[in-house]
Amino acid sequence: MQLTVTPALSSKLPQVGTTIFTVMSKLAAECGAINLSQGYPDFSAPQRLLDLVAQHMAAGHNQYPPMAGALSLREAIAEKVESLYAARYAVEHEITVTAGATQAIFTAISACVRPGDEVLVFAPVYDSYVPGIELNGGKAVYATLRYPDFRPDWDEVRSLISPRTRMILINSPHNPSGTVWAESDLDQLAALTRGSDILIVSDEVYEHMVFDGARHVGVAAHAELRERSFVVSSFGKTYHITGWKVAYCLAPKELMQEFRKAHQFVVFTVNHPMQLALADFMREQPRFARDLSAFYQDKRDFFRRQLEASRFELLPCAGAYFQLARYAAISDEPDTQFVQRLTREHGVAAIPVSVFSPPGDDHRVVRFCFAKSDETLAAAGERLRQIV
Repeated sequence: MQLTVTPALSSKLPQVGTTIFTVMSKLAAECGAINLSQGYPDFSAPQRLLDLVAQHMAAGHNQYPPMAGALSLREAIAEKVESLYAARYAVEHEITVTAGATQAIFTAISACVRPGDEVLVFAPVYDSYVPGIELNGGKAVYATLRYPDFRPDWDEVRSLISPRTRMILINSPHNPSGTVWAESDLDQLAALTRGSDILIVSDEVYEHMVFDGARHVGVAAHAELRERSFVVSSFGKTYHITGWKVAYCLAPKELMQEFRKAHQFVVFTVNHPMQLALADFMREQPRFARDLSAFYQDKRDFFRRQLEASRFELLPCAGAYFQLARYAAISDEPDTQFVQRLTREHGVAAIPVSVFSPPGDDHRVVRFCFAKSDETLAAAGERLRQIV
């Protein structure tokens, strides 16, 4: 009998294992814990949006839409972006619907980054960015969002830019910290990249979640940066439909042309009836997205009240739907160990923030997701207040 031998394969991502989100959600399920780790709501999308999907499916819109996305959705996106940011993107050449924001970011990297190129990222950095860079032969260079306010140090950024810098990847409102960049930050970024061939990828999936009367400062609204940027946003975050994996990318025509060359061979196109339903819903209920900041600010405030009597130290949260909390008064364990014990012994799952940064950057901080029903948040708060 001839034995079959599996071919040897040298990993392109030798340091990468299963994502922390999968690990913690699995542990939460095994322990029957309240899952405040992974960033998705435990409440439903608007019923009207669900009904529209069914209508479009029944009407026969079940075949491939155009590669760039259904025309009606790209038109609705263009109208929204012009209304919010006074920026005009051409429907035909500058807007592409993607299979989620992660795919959009990966595709932008794939289209532009070549072996030996450097891509500057800000740590704590969302976990999909660096693997996307490395799979395309690039090198991630880390700038530090410094604890506890997690704001960029522009002198450090300036020192990290080199002739090999191909791209800078930014994220505001920021996951995991909830920090929101100011207009002055974009001005600094524009000044640092002026006259260069450096491209920007701006992850703005939480654009509709900015709190306390502030507003989201989008790259699309910054005339100078807009010309060198891929801007990514997500319907999943806005309409409570993360499982649909529908997002979009904006870019000037020349950049989008390269983006689409890669996009067509990564996914080609995206779920047709859902695109049509989103287009209809955006026009029918434009206030839904505009009211989202108030909706999530109420949830942030409710969750923070739940933890007032706890031993957690709450950090500021200016946007997105994550609350950071320091647990130094409870334990001196590394955060990766603390979240395991928190899940097993106290029945609440969270994300250790150190996994978003280079090794050794552990401030004993965990991330809770408050995109949950008030009942879920209250139950979690009761358990967290009992920790001594």
